Amino acid sequence: MKGKSSKESFTIMNELVLPNDTNTLNNLMGGRLLHWMDIAAAISAQKHCNRIVVTASVDNVSFQHPIKLGDVITIEAKVSRAFTTSVEVRLDVYAQNIPSGTKVKSNEAYYTFVALDQNGRTIPVPPFEAETPEEVELFEGALRRRQLRLILGGKMKPNDATELKALFFGAEK
Repeated sequence: MKGKSSKESFTIMNELVLPNDTNTLNNLMGGRLLHWMDIAAAISAQKHCNRIVVTASVDNVSFQHPIKLGDVITIEAKVSRAFTTSVEVRLDVYAQNIPSGTKVKSNEAYYTFVALDQNGRTIPVPPFEAETPEEVELFEGALRRRQLRLILGGKMKPNDATELKALFFGAEK
């Protein structure tokens, strides 16, 4: 199976924060942002896999900067690594206030998706080819992030997480 680059799966999604999207402080509700991020990430994963994908996990989402009513949200999603039947997608979220001309990074996260066949069973995904130094860094960190997700989800024993252990105890253990 031929590998794909992040250019082939890169997704940019824009949303305007309207009153129905905000809380009583006129800030974007976190759940609404997570919904938009899930859509952008799924599009990126589907482009990579050429298959229907389902969300398997959402890593820590940090809310670094409040997003206000009237801001324009830009969500950038790109595959950072492919595993056997899953892909990890990196998301960066920016909030732009058009009248003032300000634009700030407000969030980042990693979502994981699993590709499914027509019967709803997992199916292998194409490999991912990191091309830029940033992509190589994200690619290399993806295995550690995956191991942490599996440990936290009860699907891997901490002693089996060789990449994570190497961070703390060196490569020899």
